[in-house]
Amino acid sequence: MMNKKVFLVIGASRGIGKALVEIIAKDPNNSVIALARSKHSLENYFDGFSNVHSDFIDLQSDSLKEDLSNVLNSYDRIDYMINNAGKLVNKPFLELTQEDFDTCYQINVIGVMKSVQVAVPKMLTFGGHVVNISTVGAFQGSVKFPGLTAYSTSKAAVTSFTELFSEEYKKTKITMNCLCLGAVQTEMLEEAFPGYKASISAESMAKYIYDFTTTAHKYMSGKIIPVSLSTP
Repeated sequence: MMNKKVFLVIGASRGIGKALVEIIAKDPNNSVIALARSKHSLENYFDGFSNVHSDFIDLQSDSLKEDLSNVLNSYDRIDYMINNAGKLVNKPFLELTQEDFDTCYQINVIGVMKSVQVAVPKMLTFGGHVVNISTVGAFQGSVKFPGLTAYSTSKAAVTSFTELFSEEYKKTKITMNCLCLGAVQTEMLEEAFPGYKASISAESMAKYIYDFTTTAHKYMSGKIIPVSLSTP
C-alpha cells in the first residue's frame, strides 16, 4: 500500500466521477477508493479493476465521519482526495423547500467538509492534495441561471471553504484547490439544462481533473479556477 499513490474519489457512480476512477485505475501504481451512494453501481462499474475499492457513503448521514473512518481504516495514507459528489436542484426560487436547501447544503458543502476532516489525519505525514469540484455558476462574476439558487450557492460555499482551509493548513504538506466546471456532458447537465449538448465529454474533463490533481499542488494552493468553454 505504501508504494502506491492512494486516491479517494467521492461521487464516483456516474459522469465525471466514474470516468475519473477509470482513468486513475489504469495506472497500476495507483490505488483508488471510489465512494458514492450507489455501491451496487460502483461494484458493477469497477469490477474489472483490482486496484479499485468501492464502497457506499452517504454525505447526508449523521454518521458520515464514522462511516468514512471505517472505510479508510485500512489505509495508512491518502495522497489525493477529489470531492466530486454533488446534488442539483433545478427549481424556481419561490418553490424551493427546506428539504431542497438541506439536501444541497448537506451533500455539496457540509458532507465535503466532514469528509475532509476524516481524510486530513491521513495526509499530515506524507502530504496530500484535496481537489474540490464546484461549478462555474458559483464563480464570482460568472453567468448565473434561474432555478439553480440552492445548488450554486452551496457550491459557492465550497470555494470559500477551499480558501479558508488552505490558509489554515499552509504550514503543512496538505494543499487544497477548487475547480469550477462549466458545461460537461453529464447526467447532471441534462438535469440543469435539458437538451443542451456540451462540447466537453465527462471523460475529457476527468482526464483534466486527474492531471490537475497530480500536478497542481506543486504550484498552487487555495486557488479557485474556472474551467469552462461554455456556461452552458
